[in-house]
Amino acid sequence: MVHRILATILVASAFGAAVPAAGVPLPQIPHGVTVGGVTVGGLTFEPARAKVEARFDEPIRVFHNDKIWHASPATLGASATIQDAIVRAVDAKRGQKIQLRVEVDRAAVRRFAARLDRKYHRPAVDAKLVGLSKLAPSFTEAKPGQQVAKKTLVRHIVQALRSTWRGAQIALPLEAIQPKLTTANYGPIIVIRRGSNRLSLYDGHSLVRTFGVATGQSKYPTPLGTFEIVTMQRNPWWLPPDSEWAKDAKPIPPGPGNPLGTRWMGLTAPGVGIHGTPDAASIGYSASHGCIRMRIPDAESLFTSVDTGTPVFIVSA
Repeated sequence: MVHRILATILVASAFGAAVPAAGVPLPQIPHGVTVGGVTVGGLTFEPARAKVEARFDEPIRVFHNDKIWHASPATLGASATIQDAIVRAVDAKRGQKIQLRVEVDRAAVRRFAARLDRKYHRPAVDAKLVGLSKLAPSFTEAKPGQQVAKKTLVRHIVQALRSTWRGAQIALPLEAIQPKLTTANYGPIIVIRRGSNRLSLYDGHSLVRTFGVATGQSKYPTPLGTFEIVTMQRNPWWLPPDSEWAKDAKPIPPGPGNPLGTRWMGLTAPGVGIHGTPDAASIGYSASHGCIRMRIPDAESLFTSVDTGTPVFIVSA
């Protein structure tokens, strides 16, 4: 009987016709019944539908500090089968809780979250190597950024849309973006003191180890400046450079007596590199033709700690 009355009401409403009273009282929803958390007990169909719809259509509110954003469920792609829920509520038992079936377009919610992210997204700033300070690497400060935790925000909004509770505001979840490069993880940096024939290996701002080296003779000085390692070779061949001092020399294959030892780390300075030497007695002196010589075990150790792109500062100190 109740379903027949409701069917008459729904059909009449669909065609814009007045519902004939015919002396038949409209059924009331039993007391204590809720639809999606909204109390509808004691109401007839249309007032109950209007009450639940009004509650569901209230906007979702997201806030950050003193800023509040309002977004309607329709904007967020949410819809609810309210009419069907009210039909079930009329036939419900006293005090029964009727669930409201809600469909949410997550893509629409993600677009809303992305709009808020564009307002608050701040990229992280990496540490930048700017030179030397007191003969040690000097950096600009790394700074974290921030972004909206979009997955968290989408989850909170979807949870709110699937209920009719709109009393609480959703705090905009922000998360830090950590810089990729800091002084702690910047990586290897080499500082060569030509005057004192010392090579210092740094990991970011931290000194790892200092080696004795040989640098260029006064006639063939090791160049001063800022360079990078551009090539790395194990057991290299020595090839005569295009220089007067090597005009009659022949290439020397890898092995004992090779002038480059067992490791070569070529720099952006043409023809200049860091390498091992079988002439360990030259370490500590200005004895090379411009390269930076190291004891063979030291060169092998350094080789494992650097890579192409490693900055190399050569100073006169």
